[in-house]
Amino acid sequence: MKNTAHTDKKEFQVYKEFSGLTRIFHWIRAFSIFGLIFTGFYIAYPFLQPDSSAQPTNFLQAYVRSWHLFLGFALIGVSIFRVYLFIFDRASHPERISFFQCLSPKVWFDQIKVYLWLGKHPHIQGAYNPLQFVTYFCLAVLVLLISLTGVVLYYNVYHNGLGALLETCFKWFEVLCGGLANVRLIHHLLTWAFIIFIPVHIYMVVWNSLKYPNGGADAIISGLRYKKDLKV
Repeated sequence: MKNTAHTDKKEFQVYKEFSGLTRIFHWIRAFSIFGLIFTGFYIAYPFLQPDSSAQPTNFLQAYVRSWHLFLGFALIGVSIFRVYLFIFDRASHPERISFFQCLSPKVWFDQIKVYLWLGKHPHIQGAYNPLQFVTYFCLAVLVLLISLTGVVLYYNVYHNGLGALLETCFKWFEVLCGGLANVRLIHHLLTWAFIIFIPVHIYMVVWNSLKYPNGGADAIISGLRYKKDLKV
């Protein structure tokens, strides 16, 4: 989709960069990750104490665990569908183009110069520059690994129904990690990887939006990106 927007001196082309589903899934994953970090740390160290009661109703740990499981399966489901959209959705074409720009040493060099304040922003054809694409790919790998470790921890608590099915499918991963204790440790370390990624991601999005105000941060809300019309 391409429209034309006018200002006093410049003409811009408006591109649909992210589809509606892509934007919705982004925010579902974002809120899920925030919720999983909080509930995960609480499960590991229950720092809240409900009021004492003679009735067996103060199951705060169980409630927090339930939310952790709900958010975890939401993250897994959305991430699987997100991969499907990236590969097959016609509206995700700008994202697929970004992959081929990772193969260009010149684009890599020009983009690094931008982040070092040594050059102008290169002309990017896709939705992401090479550094962004590699970063988001690594994030997808992190989501995959933390999902696998989470599934192993799940079926070691819930042995029937879905837990039994997941154990049949993913027992190999538990063995590969060297046992349940290692799985829990890896799950915890991966959580810290997300904690490091989040502020860096927010900083870089804000930095790009301020330095190049062409729809950077708000593109994931509106789906639109503005580019100068080179024909003008």
